[in-house]
Amino acid sequence: MGSVQRAMRLLESVAEHEHGAPAKQLARETGLALPTAYHLLRTLVHEGYLRRDKGLFFLGEAAERLSSSGAQQKRRSTVVEALAHWRDLIGVPVYYAQYRDGEIEVLCVSDTPGNPAVEEWADFRETGHAHAIGQCLLAQLDEEARRDHLDRYPVRSITPYTVRDHHSLLRRLERTGRMEPVIERQEYALGTVCAAIPITLGNAAATMAISLPAHQADRLLVATQQLQEEIGRLMGSLAISISI
Repeated sequence: MGSVQRAMRLLESVAEHEHGAPAKQLARETGLALPTAYHLLRTLVHEGYLRRDKGLFFLGEAAERLSSSGAQQKRRSTVVEALAHWRDLIGVPVYYAQYRDGEIEVLCVSDTPGNPAVEEWADFRETGHAHAIGQCLLAQLDEEARRDHLDRYPVRSITPYTVRDHHSLLRRLERTGRMEPVIERQEYALGTVCAAIPITLGNAAATMAISLPAHQADRLLVATQQLQEEIGRLMGSLAISISI
């Protein structure tokens, strides 16, 4: 344990020196005997956590990978906290999804036992035509990408309310404004209504969405407007984080 602690102190000290630092300076800053510092520094270089150049020590690729992973976890935590805040504020489950590499990906869901999320009884990726999240993402794609997706995942009936055919869906998507919320009533799951709000991420398609039991359908538009306002208020701080 002592060696690990001393190695961590050396890593922290190196990280404070953008232009590198020699072993003697690092030993002095960490309070280590010079032979101990040399031994640990050589080990950290061998493992890729440090690199040595002209007598100076810098962070290595392994340490940079850890830093990148930590930053990604922090960004994800920011999104999770935002969704939980909106869930509690509005009293609905909140979803975050993106269209990545030709697939619909629900990346984060925040719900409670009292307000549970929709059960994924049919694969969300294959049924984008039937739920608000998928329709919102497909509406943001260009015509070629949209048709490619529907060629791979054809329109099919999920419930009696699901859009009936490929052409009907395309007409609906074409009528949807790029920044207009998508409302869906029992098209994916009977007894559930949903709304999805498009999110601007450069050229990427993303969405925040909510769901409600069908008997609370009269709350859907008000809750959607409230979520839009909350997203607008926090969008600046979320702009980087939601690229998880």
